[in-house]
Amino acid sequence: MSVSEASGNTDDASKPADAPLIAFQGITKTYGQGQTAFLALRGVDLTIHAGEFLAIMGPSGSGKSTAMNILGCLDTPSAGAYLFQGAHVEHLDRNQRALLRRHYLGFVFQGFNLLARTSAQENVELPLLYRGEAPEKRHEAALAALALVGLSGWEHHTPAELSGGQQQRVAIARAIVTQPLVLLADEPTGNLDSKRSHEIMELLVRLNQEQQITVLMVTHEPDMAKYAYRNVHFVDGVVSSDSREEALPCS
Repeated sequence: MSVSEASGNTDDASKPADAPLIAFQGITKTYGQGQTAFLALRGVDLTIHAGEFLAIMGPSGSGKSTAMNILGCLDTPSAGAYLFQGAHVEHLDRNQRALLRRHYLGFVFQGFNLLARTSAQENVELPLLYRGEAPEKRHEAALAALALVGLSGWEHHTPAELSGGQQQRVAIARAIVTQPLVLLADEPTGNLDSKRSHEIMELLVRLNQEQQITVLMVTHEPDMAKYAYRNVHFVDGVVSSDSREEALPCS
């Protein structure tokens, strides 16, 4: 299923070959009404091409988390256009947005969100179970995803038997097992020590480079943002700066 099919628009002929994967056009988001209304995003324009690695930064209340939630189809804009592969996401209904998440997006959070009594392999298989994939295909894909994150041989361990860094690797494997176009990582190193944080960032860089997964990461840590090739800073609901950096090399 294509994004255009999900949106009911099957005319892809008008999209240029170099069209961005994602585009925000004048995105606003307002919470509440009347005198209590809070304008979290104030007309954000942002273009992201396939294969990029963005670090999204900003102080508390800057709008970065709101932008990430809209990018991940977990929230909808109050106004403006959100295009994903040329399809207008703001026009999709709840079920269509769920299909987009299921087929095109992977999520990694600060909390690992693993099922405690379930093995690493079974945790990784969950997205494929929700998609109705056959058991044999789920098992094969989960083992491959765990191998990509360096956890071959740990398939049958539960989260309690894994370190924090290993648990985050399982969470990343779960996010990529569906082969998403985009990986959205919200403070992925927030619960890890310095050594494990750098290991996770190097893993995200490798997935970006070798698997061609577009990575969008929210972080408040400048040391982690250095691994990204592009830094986007939010302040007071707008993009205050958008710069391209020379990313740190993987060891």
